[in-house]
Amino acid sequence: MSSQVLLGQLLLGLINGAFYAILSLGLAIIFGLLNIVNFAHGAQYMLGAFVAWLGLTYLGINYWAALLVAPLVVGAVGVLVERLLLSRLYKLDPLYGLLLTFGLALIFEGTFRHLYGVSGQQYSVPSGLAGGRNLGFMFLPNYRAWVIVVALAVCFATWFLIEKTKLGAYLRAGTENARLLQAFGVNVPLLVTLTYAYGVGMAALAGVLAAPIYQVSSMMGSSLIIVVFAVVVIGGMGSIMGSIVTGLALGLLQGLTKAFYPEASNAVIFLIMALVLLVRPAGLFGKEA
Repeated sequence: MSSQVLLGQLLLGLINGAFYAILSLGLAIIFGLLNIVNFAHGAQYMLGAFVAWLGLTYLGINYWAALLVAPLVVGAVGVLVERLLLSRLYKLDPLYGLLLTFGLALIFEGTFRHLYGVSGQQYSVPSGLAGGRNLGFMFLPNYRAWVIVVALAVCFATWFLIEKTKLGAYLRAGTENARLLQAFGVNVPLLVTLTYAYGVGMAALAGVLAAPIYQVSSMMGSSLIIVVFAVVVIGGMGSIMGSIVTGLALGLLQGLTKAFYPEASNAVIFLIMALVLLVRPAGLFGKEA
């Protein structure tokens, strides 16, 4: 195999890894800070793409505005979901939250499938990011390079916010002892709501980034969310850095597998998950109970 083919597959794997990282990070935030397995994450990713497409088609909202509008709109939907539904389940077994969010995912996907079918809708690459550059071993579209840069910037900014700021300290403290934190004057319910909104907003942002690469479809979230859950499990449920590192690493591993043994590229992540669970059930970066 030529080095050009190998490097090309690794770069494509890095692009996939960027989506894995940003989506798994949103899941990790919601689970780590709220203890909710958000099975609606794939549907919220799909909603972000549809908000961008609908905004462009009917309201003339361009791609650059959609990068801000879609996370805000889907985040607002997340606020309603958390306040009206999820807030009633915090004292119950986490299985109830999983079942509720799974039901919400079916509702969202079924609604958009009824309205727009299963065929994808085209979303054009913005003119400022059209074209590409020849790297010698492959032709890299400018837009895909942009996706990698934005995903890495968002992931590490989120890590810095949670791990290195006062707000992040409040968030982490709220998971340990919410009542004590509230005694110090912190509005814990508002903090929880905004955390969930931020997590689903990240899913929506990933949907906007994905719209020009993949077709905007009612099924685009369901085809990706299982892989993203595997990434979260491998990295460690609730681990912020684990989600970032594991998402990028598994994207590269998937690209490497496509270069040498394409038939196994879709299964390699699940094989790694099985091996990690056997050796370290808490995940590579997770904390043992």
